Amino acid sequence: MSVRLRVAPSPTGAPHVGTAYVAIFNLAYARQQGGQFLLRIEDTDRVRSEAHYETQIFESLRWIGLSWDEGPDVGGPHGPYRQSERSELYLRHAKLLMDQGKAYPCFCTADELKTRKEARAGSSAQGYDRLCRGLSPDEARAKLDAGVPHVVRQAIPQEGEQTFEDLIRGEITIKHEQVDDQVLLKSDGFPTYPLANVVDDHLMGVTHVMRAEEWISSTPKHFLLYQAFGWEPPRFAHLPLLRNADKSKISKRKNPVSLKWYEEQGYLPEAMLNFLALMGFSMPDGREIFGFQDIVDNFSFDRIATGAPVFDLEKLAWLNGTYLRELPTDEVTRRLVAFGVPAAKLESIQDALPLVYERLRKLSDFDDVAGFFFADRIDVDPATMVPRKRTASETSPVLQQFADLVEKAPEWTKEGLEVEMRALTERLGWSARESFMAVRVALTGKTATLPLIESILVLGRERTALRLREASALLKDQAA
Repeated sequence: MSVRLRVAPSPTGAPHVGTAYVAIFNLAYARQQGGQFLLRIEDTDRVRSEAHYETQIFESLRWIGLSWDEGPDVGGPHGPYRQSERSELYLRHAKLLMDQGKAYPCFCTADELKTRKEARAGSSAQGYDRLCRGLSPDEARAKLDAGVPHVVRQAIPQEGEQTFEDLIRGEITIKHEQVDDQVLLKSDGFPTYPLANVVDDHLMGVTHVMRAEEWISSTPKHFLLYQAFGWEPPRFAHLPLLRNADKSKISKRKNPVSLKWYEEQGYLPEAMLNFLALMGFSMPDGREIFGFQDIVDNFSFDRIATGAPVFDLEKLAWLNGTYLRELPTDEVTRRLVAFGVPAAKLESIQDALPLVYERLRKLSDFDDVAGFFFADRIDVDPATMVPRKRTASETSPVLQQFADLVEKAPEWTKEGLEVEMRALTERLGWSARESFMAVRVALTGKTATLPLIESILVLGRERTALRLREASALLKDQAA
């Protein structure tokens, strides 16, 4: 039978990097095996689910280069693909479970649950105390007939254990006593994750469930549901969770987790996909730069790590910069324009573009790297212009002389300017390090920028001389 895998994000916020991370491996395995990949929307949280987040999920997953064979926006033979449109299915299956005694109605209010939980604080008992599980059938029926609000909970066996084979981690055994009588159907009639996903995965023919490791402890509940319905369960594989540097689960409190944020910051989609794949997967030859087809060609479950991958933004920036440097100049230009940099700006510094692009780590770095070319005035910290062991009164006339040199330089070339500037430096009794740094800061406002002489050639005689004279005047005023 053809393999079928899925990813099922919730439209309750901006699309999460974890969704893309999981989707990459699901799609790669489906493509490798000649199977299908489904996108299903878990929108049963009626308070937090919003249509525009669903749209962002579609856009962000496609931005990173992923596609799906079935889903809400592309259709398919197993729809609908929004869980909010499948409510009748869940109600029907919840009733089947109650009829078998595998689930029961729970009439406890939120306040009652909180009070009893606080009373048990510090004890070994965790989760729901199964109070309503002890109601007789007549008591439960009377409350149901009276319309008392309730949820439906799964009746987990109180003895025994569940063992299953994880394709990444091997055999896992969890005792039933560690498993809570979870809610399957909320009081509003909408399902929770376990019921909806088990029903949907079965009816949609999902053969492999590849998801984050946080769901390992819930897997016995899912197996019990499959058994209760008499269905063959899919194969399970649990991917390592993305972590912060302190090994805590990645969250927006410590790292941006929205895919949209990374797109808006100018990260390349192919670099983002590569980075996320590196979080849990390694190539047989150890290389770190690879594309989606490489994952497809080399995917195997034993290449998935089980450690705690650190979501390292510095590593992502390095990787993104590597991708940018490997692109042809005209392709970087195209992407910058698509990102929002005016084409006229790029045309005006055409000769400097290779140097600019060499220093970009993401598209949004453009203004930081090249912004000085377009500024009407440069915001300069006088202290950074003055070399160590020199004074403002010494540096001011030096900048004036460099302004004169630029205006009168007979040969406006890199080689000619460099000869003239080094000769002036010698006559002044300064080192090239001192004078060039003072000029650099006067022209750019920064101590580390593009090569100085190439920058002067792009700025031109007039603007270069004007900035040098303005910087000289600033230091003169400070020294007075």
